[in-house]
Amino acid sequence: MSKMTLGISRSRDVLAWRIFASVFMVFFTFLTLAPLIWLLYSSFKPHPAIIRNVFALPTQLFVENYTKAWRLGNLGLYTINSVVYTASATVITVFLALGAGYGFGKFGYRISGYLYTFFIMGLLVTAHSVLVPLFILETRLSIDDTRFGVILPYVAFGLPFMVYLATSFIRGIPDSLEEVARIDGAGYLKIFWHVIRPISAPVVATMTIFSFVNNWNEFVFVFVLTSKQSLRSLPVGVNAFAGGMSRDYGLLFAALVIATLPMILFYVFFHEQLKRGFAAGAIKE
Repeated sequence: MSKMTLGISRSRDVLAWRIFASVFMVFFTFLTLAPLIWLLYSSFKPHPAIIRNVFALPTQLFVENYTKAWRLGNLGLYTINSVVYTASATVITVFLALGAGYGFGKFGYRISGYLYTFFIMGLLVTAHSVLVPLFILETRLSIDDTRFGVILPYVAFGLPFMVYLATSFIRGIPDSLEEVARIDGAGYLKIFWHVIRPISAPVVATMTIFSFVNNWNEFVFVFVLTSKQSLRSLPVGVNAFAGGMSRDYGLLFAALVIATLPMILFYVFFHEQLKRGFAAGAIKE
């Protein structure tokens, strides 16, 4: 077979693969966006219109669904709680993970490998497997039904993966940068704050986005560890609201849009930072 024939055959294979990949991505995008689009326009329909034709477009925008859902579902308070939980846990987790990553990545102690393995083993522990002992522990420590009792497990379960990301990234930073800083008289804290932290901006962005998304969408810990309505997060509040207003689909869809919209907007504005963080080697060993 001639080189020209081989080249034509390869071109056809590449073209066929690109067509298949494009069709698959279009199909996958449709499966992802179609429910969100249906949820959005259904939230502007009154309950009787949804019952009559669940897929029909709204004839007029029934904005009252949102005002009623926000007021009756107490979603304002739940949103504030979610912001407090998510922001606090994210800042603490990222800072601790970056510090631990610096220690594991640059300090050559014998125990460092064992401690790092201990952290990584945390990835194997699921939240559901420790709910009962965690609830008993927090009850004994009298931190159940408190914001601290929610933020603490957020940080604990977020650290293993974040430590892995930070350690993998910091190990790739040249040691010569630290040596120059030591020659100038900088200690470990100054090296961490003025050398490691600025260079680690890509992985910090990646960790922040991952931690923010996971903490915002978290449901189980708040549901189990809190009983006061004033401490519930937005996902838990929307779940309770859905149970109480299950006969009014318009209000339910509006509440779901309110709970989903922040994450969509967050990804729209920060997806480039997420991609740059991975491209910089955030998950590379």
